[in-house]
Amino acid sequence: MKKLLAFLVVLTVSVCNLNSQNKTIKGRVIDDYLETLPYVPIFIKDTLEIGKTDLDGFFQIDIPANENKILFRYVGIDPTTIELVDQCNEIEVIMMLTGTHDFISLKRAEKKREKRYKMLLELHKQAHENGLFKSEKPCYAREFESYYLDKN
Repeated sequence: MKKLLAFLVVLTVSVCNLNSQNKTIKGRVIDDYLETLPYVPIFIKDTLEIGKTDLDGFFQIDIPANENKILFRYVGIDPTTIELVDQCNEIEVIMMLTGTHDFISLKRAEKKREKRYKMLLELHKQAHENGLFKSEKPCYAREFESYYLDKN
């Protein structure tokens, strides 16, 4: 009887650990004009779609506990890769609209993109003040991704 009880306890703990292998992330996605982005696909590992935002840009996804990068892709908007930090279960993301630049070099166009990227932290504060976001600062890491130039 003791062996059966011990086996049941071990089995119950094992099942609980299997369920905790995922973490739930929720949040909101807007563009750099503070407009909501509906139905933005959300990916992990660059190709595995795990969810989409709703009509108001809100989402709730379950990802593996060991996964720390999430990718947002949308037509007409630069792809956004964020790296989750520990204790971050609610993320609020601002995606930059893709611009077109005629008659300028790729280097100059990339500098303009980088300048807009550097303004995202201030836009996050504005979104918080306008009631779009709950937090004043993002709780994830994000780096500027150059699409045209090598970082050599």
